[in-house]
Amino acid sequence: MEQRPKIDLNSDVGESFGAYKIGLDEEVIPLISSANIGCGFHGGDPSVMRQTIALAQEHGVALGAHPGFPDLIGFGRRKIDATQKEIRDYVTYQIGALQAFATMQKMKLQHVKAHGALYNMAAQDMRIAEAITEAVSKLDKDLILVMLPGPKKDELQEIGRRYGIRVVFEFFADRGYNSDGTLVSRREPGAMIHDHQFAADRVIKMVTEGKIASKDGTEIEVASDTICVHGDNPAAVKLVKQIRESLLSSGIEITPMGQFL
Repeated sequence: MEQRPKIDLNSDVGESFGAYKIGLDEEVIPLISSANIGCGFHGGDPSVMRQTIALAQEHGVALGAHPGFPDLIGFGRRKIDATQKEIRDYVTYQIGALQAFATMQKMKLQHVKAHGALYNMAAQDMRIAEAITEAVSKLDKDLILVMLPGPKKDELQEIGRRYGIRVVFEFFADRGYNSDGTLVSRREPGAMIHDHQFAADRVIKMVTEGKIASKDGTEIEVASDTICVHGDNPAAVKLVKQIRESLLSSGIEITPMGQFL
């Protein structure tokens, strides 16, 4: 019997802070298979971390740390000229915090995915990518590191091999892509995709062909093992539902990345 193809569906959640509510976690988490949980630097606080883990646990969703730059006011989307040592410390601190809350709730982290500017900079600057990978490897070599499959995909994989870490790549269902495989800046038109059917069609093309059309119409390779839909996107719930339905109706199984990678 032919095995059904598998894909992970993730979302950035747990990013509320104090009195400020960000995202649609209660609605989105039941629809995904892996959760990237804010760890306090760009969003999220101790109570939010605990509550988000509990919500993920309730719905059988795997846990991931989502560390970013210490930039609450800019939601971690501004570049910071940090040293490699500082980045290692930032990542270690944040993963450690989420690990502690997960342990208290008898859960274990599955993966790590950097947030915002840190994530995008790591796809371009191998010193930053190495600092993140080194921190992850020293904390838990079973953790999966999620990265952007841009022009330096092979270098990112090599860094992962050197540190004994599995590096996997993700596709953004609701983000526009440049022809070099990088994400369209949020400051430019076409950065976010709100058309549910268009997003779902792109996902199916990515899963079945490993390709999509970039902003200028060029077809680019974006083969990935996990698909991200942002939890703070106003259309997130409808978007995730449409993508889930399209994947399942195409015979594609949605499951946490740690169960098939």
